[in-house]
Amino acid sequence: MNFPRLSDETRLSRLSPPTGKVRMVLDTDIGCEVDDQFALAYALKSPEKLEVEAVYSAPFSYAGSVSPEEGVEKSYNEILHVLKLLNINKKDGFVFKGSRGYLENSTTPRESEAARDLVKRAMSRDDDLLYVAAIGAITNVASAILMKPEIINKIVVVWLGGHALNWKDTREFNLHQDIHASRIIFNSGVPLIHIPCMGVATHLTTTVPELEYYLEGKSQIGDYLTKLVRDYSGGSPVGWSNVRWDIATIGWLIDDRWFQSSIVPSPILTDQYTWSFDPQRHFIRSIYYMNRDHIFADFFKKLTE
Repeated sequence: MNFPRLSDETRLSRLSPPTGKVRMVLDTDIGCEVDDQFALAYALKSPEKLEVEAVYSAPFSYAGSVSPEEGVEKSYNEILHVLKLLNINKKDGFVFKGSRGYLENSTTPRESEAARDLVKRAMSRDDDLLYVAAIGAITNVASAILMKPEIINKIVVVWLGGHALNWKDTREFNLHQDIHASRIIFNSGVPLIHIPCMGVATHLTTTVPELEYYLEGKSQIGDYLTKLVRDYSGGSPVGWSNVRWDIATIGWLIDDRWFQSSIVPSPILTDQYTWSFDPQRHFIRSIYYMNRDHIFADFFKKLTE
């Protein structure tokens, strides 16, 4: 498939941190674990910087227990639950169901409400970029690109997927579930802010006592987030901490000064789930460090306001 080619000047401009208020959508497998809820709440509690236009449920699966179709339904229902806890009465025109399966190849999209809305929303305005914060399998976003390649000129993808570029492999949950979609994101030339998991987002750890101190008893959403992590911990054993990976995408959109990154050629995703490199490839921005304290300070402040 032929994708639009951005000039180097345009690409570097798109990879620069956004200024002013950001138009964004969130693509999330929130029914899967207990960190997407933090990211959704963080985005919606940051109206000074983020204009959240839509939320998409992303597929996920666990072998033998949850299928992608079940995963996208679980994610959809959990989005609605978090909105209710935040006293946000939105559904129609705001929350959209994503793909019921993963891509079968690199040329055929999986059409869904979410993919169609992303295409429509990206093409609806000429003056503003649409940022796509993606914190699950990238199926919906890749499908939208295959359906309407011209959206490459209209969007910037901020994706938590894969591991650090110097990691021994990149067999990470979001990336691994849909290798065809993952390859499209790295191969199509869509402007990409890549946030790796192991070695980078692993800085974003918190503990049950910290959540109990800053969130519990402050609001319905604070109580819920604390309970999610407490239950996930199995009783908060001594020394236990857990990564809130997904808030990294929201944090970067709010204040890039909390991050260190490089402009690098887009890596090649091999069949062995490792990175390969070609210096002639188009550029992406890859995050290699984030300041955990600044991100959590902002998160806790907004969740308790």
